[in-house]
Amino acid sequence: MSLPDLMAIGLFVCLCLALMIGYPVAFTLGGLSLLFAAAGVMLGIFDPSFFGALPSRLYGTMNNQTLLAVPLFVFMGVMLEKSRVADDLLESMSRLFGGLRGGLAFSVCLVGALLAASTGIVGATVVTLGLLALPTMLKRGYDPAIATGTLAATGTLGQIIPPSIILVLLGDVLSNAYQQAQLSMGIFSPKTVTVSDLFVGALIPGLLLVGLYLLYLAAVAFWQPQKLPALSREQRGELQFGSLLISLLPPLLLILLVLGSILGGVATATEAAAVGALGATLLAMAKGQLTIARLREVASSTTDISTMVFMILIGASIFSLVFRGFGGEELIHSLFNALPGGVITATLLVMLVIFLLGFILDFIEITFVVVPIVGPVLLMMGLDPVWLGVMIALNLQTSFLTPPFGFALFYLRGVTPPSVPTSAIYRGVLPFIAIQLLMLLIVALWPGLVSWLPGLLR
Repeated sequence: MSLPDLMAIGLFVCLCLALMIGYPVAFTLGGLSLLFAAAGVMLGIFDPSFFGALPSRLYGTMNNQTLLAVPLFVFMGVMLEKSRVADDLLESMSRLFGGLRGGLAFSVCLVGALLAASTGIVGATVVTLGLLALPTMLKRGYDPAIATGTLAATGTLGQIIPPSIILVLLGDVLSNAYQQAQLSMGIFSPKTVTVSDLFVGALIPGLLLVGLYLLYLAAVAFWQPQKLPALSREQRGELQFGSLLISLLPPLLLILLVLGSILGGVATATEAAAVGALGATLLAMAKGQLTIARLREVASSTTDISTMVFMILIGASIFSLVFRGFGGEELIHSLFNALPGGVITATLLVMLVIFLLGFILDFIEITFVVVPIVGPVLLMMGLDPVWLGVMIALNLQTSFLTPPFGFALFYLRGVTPPSVPTSAIYRGVLPFIAIQLLMLLIVALWPGLVSWLPGLLR
C-alpha cells in the first residue's frame, strides 16, 4: 500500500477519533483535512492545485436550489412543534384508540407518523411525544420498556417518512455522486436523481415500517396484555368526532399540500418546502399560537440548525477534496472490485460500516463524509441511486435507536422520569431495532418497493 493510500486511510480514521472525542464537526472536518493536506504537500504526495476547485464548490453550495429546502423544512417543523399540533392530535387519538389494549401505544405510533410527515425533525418529535405521552402511559400501567421503546422508535420515523431532512441531504449528495459515476463511465449526458425521487421512493417503505410497528404492538397487546392495558371510558374521556376532525384535518391538509405537490409533479421539493413553511405558519396563526416572540424563537432555531448543516457541508467539501487528492476514491474503488461477491458484498460492507458509524457519528456527518466516498463507486457498480438512498436512510434511522449512543435514546432520556432506568429504554428499543433491520432486508430483497412508485410517476 502506497504512502498516499495510508494518508487517505489515516485522514478518515483520525476524523472519526476526533469526532468521538467531541470536537466540533464542521471545524474538525475542515481543519484536520487542511493539516493532512499540508503534510502531504511537504512530503510531495499531495497536489495543492486540488484546492483550486474549492471556491467553485462553495459557490455551488451557496446557489444550490435543492439545499434551500433544508431551512424551509426546518422552519416548517419547528413552527408545527410550537403550535400544539401534537398535543391536539395525541389527545384525540388517545380517546379514539384508548379503549383497546395498547390503544395509547397505537395512538403514539400514528401521531408520530403524522408528525414525521409534517416535521421531519427527529429530536423535536421524540421530545414532544415523550413529554406528552410518557407520563400518561406510565400512569395507566404501561410497561416502561414498551412505552419508552415505542416513543423512541416512533420519533425516528421522521428519518424515512418524507418530507425528511436526511432525504433532502441524501438527495443532493447522491445527485452529485450519480453524475460523477456516470461521467467516470464515459456517459456524458448523465441522468439525474432528485430529492423528489427519494421522497417518492421512501413513501412505501416508510408506511410499511409504521405497519410493522403497529403489528408488533398488537402482538404484545394480545400475548402480554398486562404490559399494554386498555383505558376505561373515564380515563380516556368522551370522544368527540368534531374535535377529532379539527385536530386531524390541518396536519393532513399540510401533508397533502407538501407531498401531493411533489407526487403530482406540480412542485419540486424546494417549492413544496416553501408551501409547507407557509402552511405551518398559517396553521399556527389559526390556532392562536403565532406571536412575535414565538416567531422569533422559530426563526432562531431554524437559523441555528441550518447554519450547523451548511457549516458541516463546507467542512465536508474540504475533506472530500483532500481525500480525493490522496487517491482515496481509487483506493475504495479497487477495494470494492477486489471483494468476492461483487456489488452485493460491497453493498453489505457499506451498510455495515454506516450502521457501525451510526454509533458514534451524527446522520449529517455520515451523509456528508461517508456517502460521497462510497456513493460514486457503488453507483458505478450498477446500483439504483433511489434504492441506495432509501437503504442508507433506513440504516441511519436504525442508528438513532442503537444503544448506547443512539441519539433518540439521549433525547428521550432527557424527558424520562428518574423512576424509569436507562436499561428499560434500551430493552424497549431492541424489538424496534429488529424491525428496522427486517425492513432493511425487505427493501433489499424487493427493491421494487422503492422503485415502483417513482417509475409510475415519471
